[in-house]
Amino acid sequence: MTDAVWVRRWSSVSIITIVGLAGIIAILAFGPLFLGSYWTSRLTTLFIYIILAVMWNALAGYAGLVSVGQQAFFGLGAYVVIRLSDAGMPVYPAIALAPVIIAVLALVLSPLALRLRGGEFAIGMWVFAELAHLLVNLDSLIQGETGRSLIALSAFAPDVRRANNYWFALGAMTIFLALVFVLLRSRMGASVQAIRDNEEAAASVGVRVMATKRTIFVLAAAGCAAAGALTLSTLITFQPKTFFSVQWTAYMIFMTLVGGLGTFEGPIIGAIVFFIVESLFGSSGVWYLIALGASALVFSLWIPRGIWGTITARSGIQLMPIGYRLLFRK
Repeated sequence: MTDAVWVRRWSSVSIITIVGLAGIIAILAFGPLFLGSYWTSRLTTLFIYIILAVMWNALAGYAGLVSVGQQAFFGLGAYVVIRLSDAGMPVYPAIALAPVIIAVLALVLSPLALRLRGGEFAIGMWVFAELAHLLVNLDSLIQGETGRSLIALSAFAPDVRRANNYWFALGAMTIFLALVFVLLRSRMGASVQAIRDNEEAAASVGVRVMATKRTIFVLAAAGCAAAGALTLSTLITFQPKTFFSVQWTAYMIFMTLVGGLGTFEGPIIGAIVFFIVESLFGSSGVWYLIALGASALVFSLWIPRGIWGTITARSGIQLMPIGYRLLFRK
């Protein structure tokens, strides 16, 4: 290193961003105390969307594992809550435990799933999602597509249930954001991106390819399962057709591409954009789908890097530094 060149990871902007985000989360922790019932419910939904977007981005944007079957883990997360609750476990501990159980399932599935590459992996995950949907339908407790309600939630008053859902969603979002951030800043983060760029080259320089991919795969599965469990706590009724719908993965892809694939900030921005579009057009039936399609088309044609990817490319600003930057003194 010379006086004219230096490596930087943190900057004053990124430090301010981290402190600001911590402050925002601290304020949001008191949300149910000053927000009305409408905004408490809506922000719960936004937190769930952020989890989904960040998990798909970690899987596809950083590890290069493009999946169209993440609805499998989303649906199974909700299903596990129904099963645990029916077995007598209190509902909110069941919601907390569901992602752990699905993470173990993903760990068992990973040796088979991660042998697939590219389009094979994408289609293989979709097949797994359909198989999981079929098997859940065969469970007599679920009664096919009729589904089953999370009856244990009726023990809570509506305001208490709404506040609990909010806090669980906020806590889950914070935990998964922190896990992804720490993981990507570690040595494994560099390994993940090396695998995405060229798996064979990464293996040739000593990267533990399968172990690294497995870690991201399991983390993404756990995050989607947490989102599914939290969604069940807001909808109360579990219907397999709804929870195993491919639309959930479509939403993840939309949020990630709009915000910026392969960036940490992008999926958060994309989730907020999707949340706004849904709030404005969600009750408009077909117009809602038209708005989503039009937005996706605009971004594909004119902003292919997504909102934050474009901003970073033009300005060089990094609010949440993942890698290192090589700077030259003028």
